[in-house]
Amino acid sequence: MEIRFLGRADYAPTFQAMKDFIAQPAPDQREQLWICEHPPVFTLGLAGRPEHVLAPGGIPVVPTDRGGQVTYHGPGQVVAYPLIDLRRRGIFVKEYVHRLEEAVLRTLARFGVTGHRVGGAPGIYVRLDDPFSHAVLAQRPRQHVPGAPAPQPDFGGLGKIAALGIKVSQHRGYHGVALNVAMDLEPFARINPCGYPGLQTVDLSTIGVPVTWDEAARELAAQLGRLLAIQGTP
Repeated sequence: MEIRFLGRADYAPTFQAMKDFIAQPAPDQREQLWICEHPPVFTLGLAGRPEHVLAPGGIPVVPTDRGGQVTYHGPGQVVAYPLIDLRRRGIFVKEYVHRLEEAVLRTLARFGVTGHRVGGAPGIYVRLDDPFSHAVLAQRPRQHVPGAPAPQPDFGGLGKIAALGIKVSQHRGYHGVALNVAMDLEPFARINPCGYPGLQTVDLSTIGVPVTWDEAARELAAQLGRLLAIQGTP
């Protein structure tokens, strides 16, 4: 898989370029991984509800065809877009999401940070009181009782450090995952991140990890390259 570092790229043309790339027959181009950061932009997923955009101000709001609700992209955030053929790689969608999250978890671990999954809420989270603790979260994923509503995610004591949203068309995946490195986090207060009022968002800088954008970008790219190259369960 070819890895392309795009630098800072406007969101709308990047979104269109992804769709154009995916629309071409798979043999015409190699699969690629795009790594970039975007100027400030709010993006709405297919399930996005406008009321979760509280006060966008001068930041544009762009509807997209990825899954999920609303999120924010801005300078200091590493955005990774794998443009791959899931069927050719023998990866189902649920496994694909797991691998994207696992790449973030392994990237954070390289910088001494322990990331966590939260049941029912894709993305990666860290403890606000001790991002370096390896202790199991008190709110372990609760079992879904058949016939009962799905348990609501429990974000107690956690901050979100990476968001995930994908689209699969004709077995080809695009969109991807965003890791917060050293951002202006204020725009997250203008939305309900991922549709959850009050969900706190953090980055590596605010939890005391002085990593550069380039260091985080290259580590995340390497982890994605490894995990997405593996057939079956990694």
